[in-house]
Order: sequence, then C-alpha cells, then structure tokens
Amino acid sequence: MKDNIIASKTYNFAISIVNLSKALVSKNEYVLSRQILKSGTSIGANVEEAIGGISKKDFRAKISISYKEARETYYWLRILKDTHYITTEEFDVLENELSSILKILFKIIESSKE
Repeated sequence: MKDNIIASKTYNFAISIVNLSKALVSKNEYVLSRQILKSGTSIGANVEEAIGGISKKDFRAKISISYKEARETYYWLRILKDTHYITTEEFDVLENELSSILKILFKIIESSKE
C-alpha cells in the first residue's frame, strides 16, 4: 500500500499521545489524561475513516472531524502545559507535530472543496 503522509503523521502522533496519557495517569491525573487521549487518538482514527470513505462528501466530513479533534487536542495540550503537567519542552515537541498535522488537514479540506 502507498504511504499516506497524513495517515502516518496522525498515527505517530497518536502513539505520542498514548504515551503522554500513560505518564499523566502515573501522576494520578485521570481527567485530563482521558480528554487528551480521546481527542489525540481520534485525529488519526478519523483520517483512516476518511481514507476508506465511500464518497467525496464522506471523505470531507471525516477529514473535517479530524481537523476539529486536532484543534481540541491543541487546547488540552495548552492546559497541560499551563498547569505544569507537561514541560514547555514536551509541549513544544507535541505542538510542532500537531501544527504540521493541522496544516496538512486544512490543505486537504481546502483542496477537497474544489
């Protein structure tokens, strides 16, 4: 199967989020851990659904959901940084990955409208 950049990026990001969630649980932080786990892994899950979409409309809808989940994940990352559950350095790494994903998803949404 041909390598899909957004599928690969979102999968790798999900792995990072799962590891972050495990670290948060080890610090007895369960609520924020669950929130970021849900939104951060949903990005790639919706990309996978989009790839398997049965129509262009279905594809766009799932990619749009991925974009929204990525925005939500960004919100939770900021909360985690500003409440000192993660360091600025940890935030920067994840934020850079997420920023790249957001840009790609936005481009896909824009180009799929044409």
